[in-house]
Amino acid sequence: MSTDKHRWPEKPFHVVLVEPEIPPNTGNIARLCAATGSTLHLVGPLGFRLTDRELKRAGLDYWESVDLVRHDNFESFLSALKPERCFLFSARGKRSYLDVSFKPGDALVFGGESRGLPGDIMRDHSDKVLAIPMKNDAVRSLNLATAVGIVLYEALRQIA
Repeated sequence: MSTDKHRWPEKPFHVVLVEPEIPPNTGNIARLCAATGSTLHLVGPLGFRLTDRELKRAGLDYWESVDLVRHDNFESFLSALKPERCFLFSARGKRSYLDVSFKPGDALVFGGESRGLPGDIMRDHSDKVLAIPMKNDAVRSLNLATAVGIVLYEALRQIA
């Protein structure tokens, strides 16, 4: 893939974190969003404050480049953005993210580190739940920032 910055749309994807808990993960994801031009949506109660030192440190000095939007809950996110397509990511997903053709504007939704996505969201959107395949069943899940990076860059690769 070319590193030509003009190959991606200005705002290619919406990265949505529902109730994230660990400041450095969110900071790393914010940096990832700044690097890719993707909008970061933080939904529901956070396990930290946006002024948290670890959050700021992980995001380094890129916070001014992050298009950050806060939402009280998932319903308010859906109402505000009205995404045409929304994909949810969970270790419990039955379908691989590799089986999807991503499009600019898609919302990529991830849950908090210890709980994943809330049950009501998973139930209401069960047809949109995807997983990142893992070879070893002894591993429950991937780090949140790692999972977002895997999915986001595959989506970008597809649209480049």
